[in-house]
Amino acid sequence: MSDPFLIKICGIKSQAVLDAAIEAGADMVGFMHFARSPRHLELDDIGELISLARGRAETCVVLVNPDNTLVAQVAALGPDWIQLHGPETPHRVEAIRDEAGIAIMKACPIGSAEDVAAVASFAECADRLLLDAKAPKDATRPGGHGATFDWRLLEALDPELGFMLSGGLTPQNVAAAIRVARPMGVDVSSGVETAPGVKDAGLIRAFITNARSAAAS
Repeated sequence: MSDPFLIKICGIKSQAVLDAAIEAGADMVGFMHFARSPRHLELDDIGELISLARGRAETCVVLVNPDNTLVAQVAALGPDWIQLHGPETPHRVEAIRDEAGIAIMKACPIGSAEDVAAVASFAECADRLLLDAKAPKDATRPGGHGATFDWRLLEALDPELGFMLSGGLTPQNVAAAIRVARPMGVDVSSGVETAPGVKDAGLIRAFITNARSAAAS
């Protein structure tokens, strides 16, 4: 791979975990602002962690269908990225990017060939795409909920379309995911936790080691 392979550790809630992720070699760190998530943080806490990470790793704030007021509040914190993880349309993604003046990562839920076909509509309005497992029908929040999807579905994507992969990734399966899906990077949250929202430094290190090794080969 010519471009550097990216690894994002998402749902970080403390300085200790932030430091552990960066020391283990994470390129990006993510913070969740969504009240129904076990990884939710208030904006003041996110602002502190962004300051601690600045110059050490890229920072990303995850939002779900935010209104313009929230977009402006998050933009004021100065993250490198805003990740949109809700049902935002391409038009809304473009409007948020214009409003925030910050790079946008759009998460696209994948569960079928139809979902893969819909990804291309975000290629122009988002700066990066994150392909995640589709949430179960009864879910109260978006995201993979620790489940993977059939990575072979992504063979239908335009090979020129770079994307990061998420959804049920763990230290055990990340190498296989990289070999099959051939993403530009991977994103993990629950796969490096011992309980919802509780990250483990050893699991973070193992995930990053296994992902780097698979990407290099």
